[in-house]
Amino acid sequence: MTANEPLTILVLGSGGREHAMALCAKQSLRCARLLVAPGNAGMPGERFNISADDVQGVVALCKAEHVDLVLVGPEAALAAGVVDALLAVDIRAFGPTQKLAQLESSKAFTRLLADELGIPSPRYGAFAKGQVNEAMHWWKTLDTKVVVKQSGLAGGKGVVVPVSAKETEMAIAGACAIGEVVIEECLRGPEVSLIAMCDGTDAVLLPIAQDHKRIAEGDLGLNTGGMGAYAPVETPYSSAELCATFIQPVLDYFVAQGTPYKGVLYAGLMLTPDGPRLLEYNCRFGDPEAQVLLSLLNTDLIEIVLACVAGTLRGISVKLKSASALAVVLVTANYPSDPRLGDVITGLGIEELQTNVFHGGTECREANIVTSSGRVVTVVGVGATLGVARDYAYKRAERISFAGSYFRRDIGWRAPAASLTSYSSTGVDIDEGNRAVELLKESVASTSTDKVLRGVGAFGGALDVSFLKEFDHPVLVASTDGVGTKVELASRTGRVRGTGHDIVNHCINDVLVQGAKPMFFLDYLASSRIKAELVAEVVAGMSAACADSGCVLLGGETAEMPGVYVPGAFDIAGTLVGVVERDQLLPRNGIAPGDVLIGLASSGPHTNGYSLLRKIFEWLPLEVAPPPLTRPLIDALLEPHRSYLQLLAPLLTDTRLKALVHITGGGLIENIPRVLPRGVSARVVLGSWPTPPLFALVEQLTSLGTDELYRTLNMGVGMVLIVGARDATTIQEMIAEESWLIGELCSSVGAADEVILQ
Repeated sequence: MTANEPLTILVLGSGGREHAMALCAKQSLRCARLLVAPGNAGMPGERFNISADDVQGVVALCKAEHVDLVLVGPEAALAAGVVDALLAVDIRAFGPTQKLAQLESSKAFTRLLADELGIPSPRYGAFAKGQVNEAMHWWKTLDTKVVVKQSGLAGGKGVVVPVSAKETEMAIAGACAIGEVVIEECLRGPEVSLIAMCDGTDAVLLPIAQDHKRIAEGDLGLNTGGMGAYAPVETPYSSAELCATFIQPVLDYFVAQGTPYKGVLYAGLMLTPDGPRLLEYNCRFGDPEAQVLLSLLNTDLIEIVLACVAGTLRGISVKLKSASALAVVLVTANYPSDPRLGDVITGLGIEELQTNVFHGGTECREANIVTSSGRVVTVVGVGATLGVARDYAYKRAERISFAGSYFRRDIGWRAPAASLTSYSSTGVDIDEGNRAVELLKESVASTSTDKVLRGVGAFGGALDVSFLKEFDHPVLVASTDGVGTKVELASRTGRVRGTGHDIVNHCINDVLVQGAKPMFFLDYLASSRIKAELVAEVVAGMSAACADSGCVLLGGETAEMPGVYVPGAFDIAGTLVGVVERDQLLPRNGIAPGDVLIGLASSGPHTNGYSLLRKIFEWLPLEVAPPPLTRPLIDALLEPHRSYLQLLAPLLTDTRLKALVHITGGGLIENIPRVLPRGVSARVVLGSWPTPPLFALVEQLTSLGTDELYRTLNMGVGMVLIVGARDATTIQEMIAEESWLIGELCSSVGAADEVILQ
């Protein structure tokens, strides 16, 4: 056959993956005739009603229609040996042989091979059908959460991730009743799809993709064949690095065995805190990953396939679009358990340059296109950025309709967090804020008198007011602050009362750390347009917080500022004044190395870090609760800032209490040094207090370094007490809630007074 001879090409399969493959084949300059079997209502090419895993039927079709090249889509066809049968009659086929396809058709085979090749994997046990007792014993000996997998093919649905011991027992018993079972330790981290096209010796990697297997937003609910995907995915690892670990060793092994692997090799990986781990191998393009990846391909797919079959992949320059792609899968009612079929689909005929619509479960019936399987269509958007691609995909998906249709609204929801490496990447620069404070100190100092005891840089201003006769030597302590971008979430969801608590309690805590109790509070609320109900709701929250702390809500200001605030947005600030005897001001003298840090729980992020949090969860519906959350995300995000006044009031006059630290913007790292004398640093022991679910989820999703994370969010500690080591137990016993020893003070290394996380 000459290099440019036209080909008759057959695509085997009937899903969205095969539609994408068929479209690429149709667009190839090498394709003279395109056949699909069995195909669907949307695929290009001539349809033949032959199942993809009907080996004899496929071979007979290829002979009768003089097929030159077969592209195998589904795993069932590979496991049935269709490639072996085609090669036996000299018909070129893209895909591994039946023996090599055991990488997908037998998870037990894959785990044994991974062990032999030293490929990083979870701990596992493999058990034959009926070995329930052995499997139960292995799980209980492992003593950790597990994933229960059917060893054979299950259409992407043979995986159970039980959450309780009872669910685990049921999953193991159910799987062992079906066939061979693999039980693996449950790993934590984002999953990615590493997909390579292989010629037996070499591999060409496609962009790293991420599938969304679960049926519900936040990656909850039953496993499905795939509800959406996107690419490329940002990871801490290069594609070449992952290929060298998970793809090339397999190719080298099979070459050495005399059975070179030709086709697609797909490594499903989990990026754990300890590095990437192999979850599974597949021997074909993923679905819906194929729809995404082939939409980004800028080289003729058939030329790549021919090179893979011929073993000449090194001679092909594979080019990709400089873009992102995102796929949304529309499924039928009751999918995946009992999909409803036969409903008429509308909106398929609309054509847009930025999107592709790939049919997955469609048939023609009485001049209509109707649903024929659970996953009906995949809509792919392509754009310069993932956000643009996502917008295209969802706008197009909204225009397709059939009875009971459903699609996830959060595809790609982990992507915003994966790209964040610092708080400044969200538009908030802590360092620049600190620099601004330094620049304005001189101006503030010019207004100072000998009565100013605390100024800029402290938690609040302190003014000597000895004329307050009921005190021996009274000092007024003032704090002014705002709620910040948390109000955007409150405004968007209509849950604004908590922001009134936020501003009052934040200011109370800022004067509390100087030993003062609040006297009165003044509020300021500004918006693009005044809404009486909104103002009343916010002020009701302020009033309740003031009442809880014995503080008077003295007055305030409501400003209407059209053109300054965007419609619907508002901002809250306030000033609180408290009073303390001068000899009871905090921090006290005597803070020194050896003192210990006692942490008190925060109620949530309080009023800091919301530019980061809103970015992280930008694409996730707020009413869902992705693990480890145990309540809706919006409830966790809008939990009001707590006041520590009632809890700590009995300790304020106790001289064993040396200092209090309110953990606000800048986290533990920026706030603890505010009370430390020169030459003293703090050592904070990570893991010495429980990480609340919201912060654990943030840590899992983002690539922020530890220091960046703990200077952006409070991570579960909202107030820190500094006491002498020998007084710690007594002080903790005086606190009417659980507290934790989270670190100690030490001598500074060099001139800097800092916080060291360890």
